[in-house]
Amino acid sequence: MVPAILTTHGPKALLLVDAASLYFRAFYGVPNSVTAPNGTPVNAVRGFTDMVARLISDRRPSRAVACLDLDWRPAFRVQAIPSYKTHRVAPGQPLSVAGESAGGAGPAEAVPDGLSPQVPLILDVLAAAGIATGGADGYEADDVIGTLCTLEQDVPIEVVSGDRDLLQLVRDEPNPVRVVHIGRGLAKAEVFTPAELAAKYGLPVERAGEAYAELAMLRGDPSDGLPGVAGIGEKTAASLVSRFGSWRELREAVRDRTDTRLAPGVRAKLAAAADYLAVVEPVVRVATNAPVKLDREDTLPAMPAEPDRLNELAQRWGLGSSIGRLITALASVTR
Repeated sequence: MVPAILTTHGPKALLLVDAASLYFRAFYGVPNSVTAPNGTPVNAVRGFTDMVARLISDRRPSRAVACLDLDWRPAFRVQAIPSYKTHRVAPGQPLSVAGESAGGAGPAEAVPDGLSPQVPLILDVLAAAGIATGGADGYEADDVIGTLCTLEQDVPIEVVSGDRDLLQLVRDEPNPVRVVHIGRGLAKAEVFTPAELAAKYGLPVERAGEAYAELAMLRGDPSDGLPGVAGIGEKTAASLVSRFGSWRELREAVRDRTDTRLAPGVRAKLAAAADYLAVVEPVVRVATNAPVKLDREDTLPAMPAEPDRLNELAQRWGLGSSIGRLITALASVTR
């Protein structure tokens, strides 16, 4: 692995892919009847490879990183909010974070039996194609993406994910960061700029990304085990964060009963959730200083890095058409 010092020669657009988000969607979106010659399901591999090929063809990046979860449930988040992702822990696994290492020695995630053996094959395809992967011990893919967006401030960046958490990264300055949200599938992807994020959620456009993270803290997210503030829904949360210039300013207003920007009833709800509000910020905000490492430079190759290996994978696992589309996509990128 090499340190995450991104290639900076020339104005090359950078594509950051939330790999797990894509391969989970591929697994559920492509029938498990799609199998290798030996009968092994390869639906996630085929779907993932096809999505990456289409993203390269449609988005036209010159650089790309598939970002990985080296720790899907980081200790620092669980210590802050113990319910974080508890519903996704594999059956029979302990929920305690005691003794977990920075590299992620916690409980295993509940992953469908048919998907688990396909993930190493997906990584093999990426490596043979020459597409960079990146991860950080003790951190999630979201944190890898957040850190790479912080490191790279010279070229346009597009972030691809089906999760809303990464909407907090959209910005115009110092370089544009757009989120390609594929929650409804790649064909119905929504590309978020600060203006579009502000319009969709009723947020101040000048700090849309930051405000979205604050909205998420207040609203909560059952899919991540975040309770939110009881009685505060999405619209109320958006209204609240729009009245204040920062998360700190909002929290100070909860304690300051003379601040008329908070109605008594809303202040009471926020005050009742004081313990939650005190710890939720690092759980929801993506890290921007994770120790990210890439396995290779992030420049997309015109030809596969290991063509023989890629051909072997295509033949053994029946991936020929998907691999072919990926090779064609790589060859079409303007460098």
